[in-house]
Amino acid sequence: MSYNGYTNYETWNVCLWIGNDEGLYNFAKGCDDYAEFVEGMRDMGHTETLDNVAWNDSGIDLATMKEFWEENFSNVKA
Repeated sequence: MSYNGYTNYETWNVCLWIGNDEGLYNFAKGCDDYAEFVEGMRDMGHTETLDNVAWNDSGIDLATMKEFWEENFSNVKA
């Protein structure tokens, strides 16, 4: 089952927040991949989206996140 074209709600929600929140987007631009983003968010004390989906939720499709990262942040540095 999919959610708005994504694997599931958790993956969609995380991509939605990163892609539509200016602060998160700008932070993500400086990260090499999603794992680095999650680590950086944790280091800053932010463990989840404002919709209460953890950045490291076990339901997040990491293959989709890799594709999302490549499409949005390849060759882009803050």
